[in-house]
Amino acid sequence: MQDNQNKTTNEIAILGAGCFWCTEAIFQRLKGVITVKPGYAGGHVEHPGYEEVCSGRTGHAEVAQIEFNPSVISFEDLLKVFWHVHDPTTPNRQGADIGTQYRSVVFYTNNEQKNIAEKLKSEYDRTDLWKNPIVTEIAPYSNFYEAEDYHQDYFNNHRSQPYCSFIIGPKIKKLYKDFSYLLEDA
Repeated sequence: MQDNQNKTTNEIAILGAGCFWCTEAIFQRLKGVITVKPGYAGGHVEHPGYEEVCSGRTGHAEVAQIEFNPSVISFEDLLKVFWHVHDPTTPNRQGADIGTQYRSVVFYTNNEQKNIAEKLKSEYDRTDLWKNPIVTEIAPYSNFYEAEDYHQDYFNNHRSQPYCSFIIGPKIKKLYKDFSYLLEDA
């Protein structure tokens, strides 16, 4: 008979930090993260495709669905990384990526995640991490649609592509500099 008290149930975090290629690449490198799937969440169209989401008319954000082991990495640690690796002060924009699909958003799956997200957002807003106020949306999870196959594991499969080199690469370097203690290969 197996002892169920020693089993840890993995949890899900759904985070939008602009382009999902960046978000996926960052969170794949953290210990305790089981899977990261790029996709779309928060919209009103069922099973949207990339072109539909890019139109800005579906209401979806590009997000990463992150399955993690909370006994190895906490939701709070995931959010600390989240708020450091993108600019959460620009509404509907990350760098040259502009539109509601690129908004900064935390889709919480339970009240504990909601409380942690609101607490950390408030704490970070009172620091000098960002000059402007954090505009990250904190909203209940309602849907997630996995992105098309060609978006999966994008950075790892296309490192020499200019977007990967110039946009995602520096974010990975920042992750290694600021969060080495959370990295899978640390």
